[in-house]
Amino acid sequence: MNTEPSQDPTPPAAHWRSYGPLDLHPILLHAMEAFNEQGYHGTSVRDIAGRVGVTVPALYYHYANKQALLATLLETSIKDVLDRCRSAAGEGGDDPLARFSGMVESIVLYMAHRRRLAFLDTEIRSLEPENRARYVALRDYLEHMLLDTVEAGRAQGVFTTPIPADAVRSVLIMCQGVANWFRADGPLSAEEVAERHVLLSLGTVGHPGVVTGATTLPLPRHSSPRAPSPARAPADRDTAPPVPR
Repeated sequence: MNTEPSQDPTPPAAHWRSYGPLDLHPILLHAMEAFNEQGYHGTSVRDIAGRVGVTVPALYYHYANKQALLATLLETSIKDVLDRCRSAAGEGGDDPLARFSGMVESIVLYMAHRRRLAFLDTEIRSLEPENRARYVALRDYLEHMLLDTVEAGRAQGVFTTPIPADAVRSVLIMCQGVANWFRADGPLSAEEVAERHVLLSLGTVGHPGVVTGATTLPLPRHSSPRAPSPARAPADRDTAPPVPR
């Protein structure tokens, strides 16, 4: 299993809370949009080529087939999450509370800022066995990062859940769900949603301070909801550059 930092076209951010425009090859960008709109099986290579403005043979010059496009998109996404989670955990040092909070925050921020890419996780069922095994291994590695931190916290009395593996899976499902419903022009910013999910996640793993109100979150505070702003650009806004024909 390769869990080294991402070597994909989208480089890791200089800081894990920072997000610029989504930097994907235009073929990948249009494939992502097509898969989100029509589903993997409802999208043809000809459709993607038409969106990009290239011939089908030109598309095959860059990517072997439609499966390669999906596998590349999913691996690009999960490796970026892992890169950011490692950075967030590293900032937390040896403190399980800070490490766990940072990792949860980093996952939720990713789901909000890269929701079109993150939403493709629903197409894992469309991956061929070898690609699926590689992707699942990376996703499992992310789960184990969180689980190791929760286990360390249990040993120190920071977390009290009697079922850490189930608690971590619940946290991940909750965080991944943000990609389904978050909107950049909604009442809460990505940072505010992340703060709330950190609190919810700490409750899930049994941090006593959540119940007593004594928890001081090791992340920036964004507790004041804002009014929706029609002028705000949607998440993942990007314009695809042309591809040579």
